[in-house]
Amino acid sequence: MKKYIVIPDSFKGTLSSQEVCRHMRRGILLADEKADVVTIPVADGGEGTVDAFLQAVGGSKRAARVRGPLGETIDSFYGRLSASTAVVEMAAAAGLPLVEHRKDPEKTTTYGVGQLILQALEDGATEVILGLGGSCTNDGGCGMAAALGVRFYDETGEAFVPTGGTLQRIDRVDAGGLHPLMREAKLRVMCDIDNPLCGPQGAAAVFAPQKGADEVMVGRLDAGLAHFAAVVKRDLGSDILHLPGAGAAGGMGGGAVALLGGTLQMGIDAVLDTVGFERILQEAGLVLTGEGKLDGQSLRGKVIVGVTRYAAKAGVPVFAFAGALVGDSRPFYDAGLTAMFSINRAPLPYEEAVPHSAENLAEVVQNAVRCYLAGRNA
Repeated sequence: MKKYIVIPDSFKGTLSSQEVCRHMRRGILLADEKADVVTIPVADGGEGTVDAFLQAVGGSKRAARVRGPLGETIDSFYGRLSASTAVVEMAAAAGLPLVEHRKDPEKTTTYGVGQLILQALEDGATEVILGLGGSCTNDGGCGMAAALGVRFYDETGEAFVPTGGTLQRIDRVDAGGLHPLMREAKLRVMCDIDNPLCGPQGAAAVFAPQKGADEVMVGRLDAGLAHFAAVVKRDLGSDILHLPGAGAAGGMGGGAVALLGGTLQMGIDAVLDTVGFERILQEAGLVLTGEGKLDGQSLRGKVIVGVTRYAAKAGVPVFAFAGALVGDSRPFYDAGLTAMFSINRAPLPYEEAVPHSAENLAEVVQNAVRCYLAGRNA
């Protein structure tokens, strides 16, 4: 019995990573009905991250009541993966869908994310994986930190919880009151972008418009984050202004590092470490991965490159599947990828191809596995 590992990202706007796993598995079994198929869905840190981890490694989803992005009390959740490890997706308390038509990154807060982390710690977790993605906020993670005991003061000495629109009011930051459980815990932050905190490629300029900011507001938000970074550097000794990834989730990447002592980690590395991918690779014959589009962006630490890096060390071939293959394939092969396949079996426009993505994926996977088996049996 041959062992196959299926570990894809989602095909954005088409198939979730769980759905991709299901249809890849179907394709494998059409070619090799006795196959042992291990499926590991991958999420990018946004919506679905908790569910993906739970499906991959087991555990339970824990309900929580926390503060939503506009201060209201909402029903939320986090995942308990083991006795020591929990996973929190920030979108569960500060995600864009939670504000609907009320988008305003000057007013929204990440306070509820901190409440989720604290509840996980009080539930016994000593390690928290924090997924960044899909945020409606631009507060630098200050709300999250405030919920965990960090204090922010204005020039009058009054404590307050900063939002994107009030970051410039911060006169002093005091992390001395950080919750003891957070102080002792390990915080791993899933971050798949390398945007800095400020500037043309920063959190406000790149991401705030989709959260409701116009050009003038973007300028205010950017200035607020720059001021926040300066105060943090002075008071806490942490320089996050140009830190790659600091701009993730409205500056939460930088805030998690400076205020909570977190470590930024590519999302796929967090997944592979958590599921014990090196162990799972043992006795595997083939790894199948994929995402919606393979292009130059895929080479910047995304799922396919991360999976290939681990598999290459173990000498296991990797097949990648995507809706579109864009640009030169040589860099992927230089990175260790064995072969790459487009799932589109006919030259159709995107809108016409999408409804057939699931069946096309299963069929192309079946064909690829048949080739793999033919080569093994030759």
